[in-house]
Amino acid sequence: MSAAAETTQQIYPLISDLGLILMTAAIAVLLFKKIKQPLVLGYLIAGFLAGNHFDFFPSVTDMHSVEVWAQIGIIFLLFSLGLEFSFKKLMKVGGTASITAITQIIFMIAIGYGAGRLMGWKIMDSIFLGVMLSVSSTTIILKTFEELGVKAQKFAGIVIGSLIVQDLVAIVMMVLLSTLAVSSQFSGSELIGSVLKLVFYLALWFVSGIFFIPTMLKRAKNLLTDEMLLIISIALCLVMVMLAANVGFSPALGAFIMGSIIAETTQAEHIEHLVKPVKDLFAAVFFVSVGMLINPDALIEYAWPVVILTLVVILFQPITSTIGALLAGQPLKQSVQTGMSLSQIGEFSFIIATLGASLGVTSNFLYPIVVAVSAVTTFTTPFMVKLSTPMSGYLGRKLPRKWLKRIERYSANAQSIKSVSNWQIVIRAYLVQVAIHSIIIIGIILLSANYLLPLLNGFRFGHALAAFITLAVLAPFFWALSLRRVAVEQVQQLMEERKYRGPIVMMVLFRFVLALFYIGFLLDNFFSPQIAFIAFCISIVIYSIFPKKLNYQYHKIETRFLKNLNAREIIRNKRQRSDLTPWEGHMTIFDIAKESNIAGRTLEELQLREQMGINVAFIRRGEITINIPSRNERLFPGDEICVIGTDSQVDEFKTYLNRNEIEAPETGTQPEIVLQQLELHNQDYIGKSIRQSQLREKTKGLVVGIERKGNRILNPDSHLILEKDDILWIVGDKKLLATLLLEHDETESANQ
Repeated sequence: MSAAAETTQQIYPLISDLGLILMTAAIAVLLFKKIKQPLVLGYLIAGFLAGNHFDFFPSVTDMHSVEVWAQIGIIFLLFSLGLEFSFKKLMKVGGTASITAITQIIFMIAIGYGAGRLMGWKIMDSIFLGVMLSVSSTTIILKTFEELGVKAQKFAGIVIGSLIVQDLVAIVMMVLLSTLAVSSQFSGSELIGSVLKLVFYLALWFVSGIFFIPTMLKRAKNLLTDEMLLIISIALCLVMVMLAANVGFSPALGAFIMGSIIAETTQAEHIEHLVKPVKDLFAAVFFVSVGMLINPDALIEYAWPVVILTLVVILFQPITSTIGALLAGQPLKQSVQTGMSLSQIGEFSFIIATLGASLGVTSNFLYPIVVAVSAVTTFTTPFMVKLSTPMSGYLGRKLPRKWLKRIERYSANAQSIKSVSNWQIVIRAYLVQVAIHSIIIIGIILLSANYLLPLLNGFRFGHALAAFITLAVLAPFFWALSLRRVAVEQVQQLMEERKYRGPIVMMVLFRFVLALFYIGFLLDNFFSPQIAFIAFCISIVIYSIFPKKLNYQYHKIETRFLKNLNAREIIRNKRQRSDLTPWEGHMTIFDIAKESNIAGRTLEELQLREQMGINVAFIRRGEITINIPSRNERLFPGDEICVIGTDSQVDEFKTYLNRNEIEAPETGTQPEIVLQQLELHNQDYIGKSIRQSQLREKTKGLVVGIERKGNRILNPDSHLILEKDDILWIVGDKKLLATLLLEHDETESANQ
């Protein structure tokens, strides 16, 4: 047999199986689009029927090739998830989404592990089961929100933020499970070491990626066609896959990290658009492959575990997520809506199941059980979202009044806690300074020792040259670690108090000593102890001679990094603020269409507050933003207006706008205004209406909420009379609000 014929014979099963997978996926798309069901479910069922367990459908010839295609599908699926992820989004989701997600994950891991042990499963099966049941499906939830038209509601933002946190935690858990599977024992030191290793490489890859990749794409922008940009993006993904595999992580982790790095670039949306067909292709391959790997005999044998675990997900996912949202300070209604939206498992559960199977540490029955549970909960997700609002109303009527009052008070207090002490700011700034620069320094030292030193080892002064190059590269970072000032204003204020002087001086000394240690560590890797000591002294002298030069170089590096990190936001100039409304109110942006019937009319003529109970927080007109517009402000075609109201009020306003031919964009803009709470004791305001109090004029703001004797009034009428002990929520100019609060406190102190 010729070599060509042998190659054809080897590659034929791979190609034929891929053709069968794609043909099956195409049929699934057509059918499930027709019956308006999630495509993921269609892929799973189609793959299940096309597997080699049935004779009445064409079947795959080689299950190993299916596993290969599934692994490739995982890589591109996680790359696309990374493109939608962004670490900056994680920083913005805030405490609400983080607390909700982490509470859910902790409880569900424990519940899943307990359920597995009660069914008599092995410890490793139970651990993997708990992790798989703890992660909701981003794909299913986003698709459901889009179909039900609830993406503009406030709880949807909390759900999406929770999914972002869950994705990152799932990545961390995959690393921990891999370590646990390899060691086959619960070694605390190994798990801690794995976490530290993960954090180190995540930070190193992210910092270096943000520094180099956006700059490269920006400089080559005029040369890049769509074809080249797609190739470069996929190449970067595969390079990071190889890096992750080389340091002992899952290839999927590398794909996810590169996606999240590219998500910070100015071309992220364009790259996401270009990669989407590739993502859709390999996502279909992955989900169909998952269905093909299901053994129907295992499903029949383990039918009761499927039923039990489905009930566990449908019951306990909403309960644990609702508890998390309540702990984060959300009202009962939004907490229940959030919890019931997260009542399913999906793609990450499949990936974790695949991980357990590939490592050979989980039983064969676990994979099909988890896929079956996911399929059922995919069906139930739209119904759970629809039922969330009636369920929150039912609980509001049935729960004891004492509980409801405590939830309301806790929610109000949690949302009003925004301040951070100077000491916390200083501690956080110092920890970030030490951690980031330590990771950069250690990373460059290891890179130099493993690659640069062997390259120059054959030269006469190879060690000295390698050490000199490394020291030159690291010099700005050594300076920043040891001498750069951080949180200057807060440090100056704390130094005025005697009790803080000692700790601050110790932190400065610690940074200086740590920088010296790293220099010594570097030189010890290149020279003998005696020569290293001499080089150490010379290095210290050189660094002390050129502090301004080092400062200048570091400033250039930092400026480029921050510019790359913030470039996408600067260009878009659209930021969301979800913390400027009390209780169930939230901010939504609408566009005034050119053909709108309300264009040219003043806010007073429209009477939006009187008719629908909403307030207009700001109007954006081209490059001009009118914060807290007056009642005489007119709306013009092309204006963007930000309104504050509850979900029902915003929906009513949206209907009103549609009747007048208004279009609503999906994203929001961040106004230069803040939300502030004012407890009313000042006699100057008591007994007057909101309009008579002149609070609007004094703060250039709006009274968007009043708490009175446990009751809440959102967007109160301007003729409402203010009473003693009212708690006002005011959206307005930050400086004017601070002045008002100061005057209020001074008046209160004088009266006392």
